[in-house]
Amino acid sequence: MANSNLALALVHYPVYNKHHEIVTSALTNLDQHDIARSSRTYGLDRFYIVTPSVEQRKLAERISGHWQQGWGAEYNPDRREALDIVRVIPTIADAVADFQTRFTTPVKTVVTGAASRSGSLTFASFRALLERGEDPYLLLLGTGWGLTDECFTAADVILAPISGNGPYNHLSVRSAAAIMLDRLTGI
Repeated sequence: MANSNLALALVHYPVYNKHHEIVTSALTNLDQHDIARSSRTYGLDRFYIVTPSVEQRKLAERISGHWQQGWGAEYNPDRREALDIVRVIPTIADAVADFQTRFTTPVKTVVTGAASRSGSLTFASFRALLERGEDPYLLLLGTGWGLTDECFTAADVILAPISGNGPYNHLSVRSAAAIMLDRLTGI
């Protein structure tokens, strides 16, 4: 089942570091590969990597390119299919604009993080919105120590955090993405 009205964006800026300063976090090869593979597995056809860093964007393009052409594409066609959905973009606004080109209704941004926030939508409620198919949604996932407060203020929807069965709550972003995709679009 295709989920063309949902896309993910892995946001490297604006995010916090452990001192609650706004920074640009570093791209990781594992996040790019694993979130692209999860996104493709769950029927998404867009996964955005958002970073204002020219060097980081070049690296992301190089990583994807390795698996899309030549030896990498021949060696692992499944990886090529997953990395074909990656779009490397400098800002959240650029990701929204790119995703918007496919829709007549405005793209709504969805944010989440490890901390609970009032007014958050449950996974079941957000899944119901997705299944209606009326609006496109771009789910922003923060790197570093999470998306900035400004991202939460600007968002159309705040999604409840993933909760385990204890007080510890610090998943890798690639693990969180896979869990979210399963809860939102899985069978």
